Amino acid sequence: MRFRPEPLVSVVMATYNRAGLVAEAVESVVRQSITGWELIIVDDGSTDDTFDALSAWIERHPAIRYMKHSNRKAALSRNAGIQASFGRYVTFLDSDDRYLPLHLESRVRLMEGPDAPDMLSGGFSCPEGTMVRDRSDPGKLVDVRGCIVGGTMFARREVFLDVGGFRALDYAEDTDLWERAAAKWKSMKIETPETYLYRQSPDSITLRYQKP
Repeated sequence: MRFRPEPLVSVVMATYNRAGLVAEAVESVVRQSITGWELIIVDDGSTDDTFDALSAWIERHPAIRYMKHSNRKAALSRNAGIQASFGRYVTFLDSDDRYLPLHLESRVRLMEGPDAPDMLSGGFSCPEGTMVRDRSDPGKLVDVRGCIVGGTMFARREVFLDVGGFRALDYAEDTDLWERAAAKWKSMKIETPETYLYRQSPDSITLRYQKP
């Protein structure tokens, strides 16, 4: 039997009914400039052709793992992925977003450089614009640059375990986790490099409002 070394980075991707987008997100992980990653796809009870869209990628790449459970929403799906991860670091990719090829490498450099943090977030671009509708008030637009975008969080695995992962909130679950973790662990917010491409989909209305 051939054993693979433990990955450096675990990428957790929660997905629900995104058969038309998820393969593009997976491809952006496969095309990363570093190879020491694993991708854990947590299917949150999709009823569309999500698995069919993923099956070829799963067959070709042993570093990609697929899990499926009944619909529990993104927070609990991410937690399931964290629990299943083996990487030194854990990060996320929403299944309608993409990484640029240097994304993981750039984050590892920051995490292992001088004065390294335990966790970081930020460094994203919004090809469709930075204003998104606020889920708690759909008539209100929020600038996503003032939010914690959960997909950009990159941290030592023990940070997520220490705070118990994401809480299943109606609103701002990414900010909630960030604030709980930042109270105990060294954190860093970055603006560059913008290697995470944040896409506005109808179901990606912000849950991430940053408190004033």
